[in-house]
Amino acid sequence: MRILVGASAGGAFDTWGRMIGRHLGKQIPGNPVVVVENVTGAGGLILANQVYKTTRSDGLTIATFNGGLLMGQILGRPGIEFDARRFEYLGVPAKFDSVCAFSKASGIISLERWKTSKTPVKVGGTAPGSNLVDIPKVLMAVLGLPTQIITGYKGFAEIRLAVDGGELAGACGGWDGLKLLWGRQIEAGEVAVAIQTRSQPLADLPKVPVVMDFASNDDDRQLIEVGIQFPALLSLAYALPPGTPPDRVQLLRKAFADTLVSPDMLADVQRARLVADPASGEELQRIVDRLFKLPPAIAVKLKEILK
Repeated sequence: MRILVGASAGGAFDTWGRMIGRHLGKQIPGNPVVVVENVTGAGGLILANQVYKTTRSDGLTIATFNGGLLMGQILGRPGIEFDARRFEYLGVPAKFDSVCAFSKASGIISLERWKTSKTPVKVGGTAPGSNLVDIPKVLMAVLGLPTQIITGYKGFAEIRLAVDGGELAGACGGWDGLKLLWGRQIEAGEVAVAIQTRSQPLADLPKVPVVMDFASNDDDRQLIEVGIQFPALLSLAYALPPGTPPDRVQLLRKAFADTLVSPDMLADVQRARLVADPASGEELQRIVDRLFKLPPAIAVKLKEILK
């Protein structure tokens, strides 16, 4: 079996994929070997299109790509060659709770510093449709933050190097990924978290402001929910190609869920300093269906923001 990861090596997507790959085969009859491969490009869009169009629907190939791409279909983004409703979702190992963090050297050590910056603050991203790009775009629209998004990086590992080298001020991405690659710098005070995007503070960040506290009206709240929080629930999605036989979908959904609560897997998660917070394939399917029923006015506003 194969797990195809739509991101470069070293970040949270890759780390979760390799941990799941080590243990998933133990939960499947016959204990197949699971090989993990990175398929980079266009923020995961190349992989999503590939799995949808050309990957055999035999249950032997699983893909994990940025769930923010699913919003791209709703928003009419170019390059999307899939129908998000037809993937067979296995689930997510964790919610993609996001934060925006910056190097101390950049001077952006708080949300107030970001808001009052005299020049646009440079944040790194991969491609449109990724959380690394869409989160700062929504924050710019809702909070009026002076920001310049620099795209084209293969993944957060490359963005981290650009921040460390002074090319960027920081990035907005999953907290697990930032801890994974910036943990020592955060503990040392060399990297500061300015804002978090979930509705309630993360246990690790009790004093960091949450974005919903700064939404001034219902439209802003809906834009944050649909543009940031819903994609966060889908971001680490694992999916099979359309047309995979139902019995194999159910077998792999159970194997996926059992893997995430197995002692060996949980030990790996703890060693990686991550937090398992899974959701089922059925839950993901409900979220996708809800996204396709967005109020037209909110869909139009979000399309303008994320164009």
